[in-house]
Amino acid sequence: MRVVDTHDDLLMLCARRPVHLQGAYFRETWLPQLRAGGVDVQVLPVFVADEFRPEGALRQTLRMLETGWRVAAANSDAVRICLTGEDVERALADGLIAIILALEGCEAVGTDVELFEPLFRLGVRIASFTHFGRTMLADGSGEDGTGSRLTGAGIDAVAACESLGIMLDVSHLGAASTDHLLELATRPVIASHSSAYSVRPHHRNLTDARLRGIAETGGTVGINLLATFVDHDDHTVARAVDHVEHVASVVGVEHVGLGPDFIKEVLDEIYGPDEDVLLDGVVASTYIPGLEGPSGLPLITAELIGRGWPEDDIRWVMGGGFSRVLARELGVPGSSGVRRDA
Repeated sequence: MRVVDTHDDLLMLCARRPVHLQGAYFRETWLPQLRAGGVDVQVLPVFVADEFRPEGALRQTLRMLETGWRVAAANSDAVRICLTGEDVERALADGLIAIILALEGCEAVGTDVELFEPLFRLGVRIASFTHFGRTMLADGSGEDGTGSRLTGAGIDAVAACESLGIMLDVSHLGAASTDHLLELATRPVIASHSSAYSVRPHHRNLTDARLRGIAETGGTVGINLLATFVDHDDHTVARAVDHVEHVASVVGVEHVGLGPDFIKEVLDEIYGPDEDVLLDGVVASTYIPGLEGPSGLPLITAELIGRGWPEDDIRWVMGGGFSRVLARELGVPGSSGVRRDA
């Protein structure tokens, strides 16, 4: 069974190590966890922390992308950075974990949309325009009170990414910006790590209408397993799978995947394991027992089996849905039909 994880922040910790230790750190700390979780395809987001914004955003983005390439080179017997769907299939056939580089927020771009081209050359294949706050392309979900749609540069960014073959990711986009992007998109759109608003009303989660909008583009939604997005109080594997079942009931099982948002080790290192961490007002330091990291992913499979899910449907959730989209879209250039006046 193929397992695709579309959001793990491990690259943040790799980049905090001295250059000569980054590859060994990944091998010793993260590779065993990925293998224990059965992960076959891992999306690694580049997240730029507040300390680097705005002036240092591009520099930090470049540092983190290079860290990804450095880690892959030092562990070439285990992982490979993939630029196309064909690359993914070749890596898996060779017994390797396929790594895909993504942007979680586009602070590095500013309004200079032409920078997506060099970022594409450096391996970026997925992009979300914001984190919780505001960039020069769009507002994040933490700014929903503004009701803002994409900026003019954001509209141009949709066209640029579609033409290059960078997949568009609406996780973290504000509500109005998500709707705007879905109006503009001519290629499949994904949500790398978002759950269902109907199950847990939270601004980071997606309403049924937006779930349908993503599915109508041919895209897939990766269910976020961070406890605060799963439920206010019921932080269990079962409750996480309630999100899987709800999204499947709304858009079909072929449009559901996993975007766990594993961040425990990141927060433990930066803030300390006993600190209650608030990120943009979100309690980020509460976790579902057993799902603190990638080694816990088999718990999702076990819960689906326990609920009587057919094996073929479980395969869609664990990786089939995202594999379908990646095979068709990853790194494939196109001619965007986005209207600049939309």
